[in-house]
Amino acid sequence: MGKIESNKQHKKQALLDAAYDLFTKKGFANTPISANARQPHLAKGTFYLYFKDKFDLKDALIEHKTRELFNDAYQALLSQDIEDHEKQLLYITDYIITVYEDDHDLMELISRNLSWDIYKNVFTPETNAASPQFYEYFHGLGVKNNIAFGNNILAAFTIIELVNSTCYSCILYGQPVPMKKYLPYLHRCIHQILLINI
Repeated sequence: MGKIESNKQHKKQALLDAAYDLFTKKGFANTPISANARQPHLAKGTFYLYFKDKFDLKDALIEHKTRELFNDAYQALLSQDIEDHEKQLLYITDYIITVYEDDHDLMELISRNLSWDIYKNVFTPETNAASPQFYEYFHGLGVKNNIAFGNNILAAFTIIELVNSTCYSCILYGQPVPMKKYLPYLHRCIHQILLINI
């Protein structure tokens, strides 16, 4: 990567970092575009070189944070000695839940805003997925378990939506039960989703 491209990536990352900080502290509605540019000391016009508007920035931020989270989960999996594919998937799920328990702001951002359009951008080979290696793992998981690729995408989408929606209440409010008590039930549900798709 050349110096110019590196500089562009640095500025875009600075805008994403500022947006995350401002959106989580002030809220999306209360954060003007000028504040997103001002915090990393960039001109307001620089913002429009990377994003169409504040909503485009929000989508890019959710996509970026989701990709980062799943990449971190996958890298953590690589350090484990887990060969069973279902156990690998449960490890990734538990890793994400642990991050959510430690970072409620991140959970709020992802669990309440991860739409299908953003999901497709994170989990498709055209956009390099969470990382090229994670995509290969994700696709290979379906192949090894005889899951058709389309069904593999749907199964993963279902699991991610299930984790995001149910864990939100369990983590923040302990409802209907605390996360620790809910986790074994969640694991059984994921097992059933995988069975349906084999």
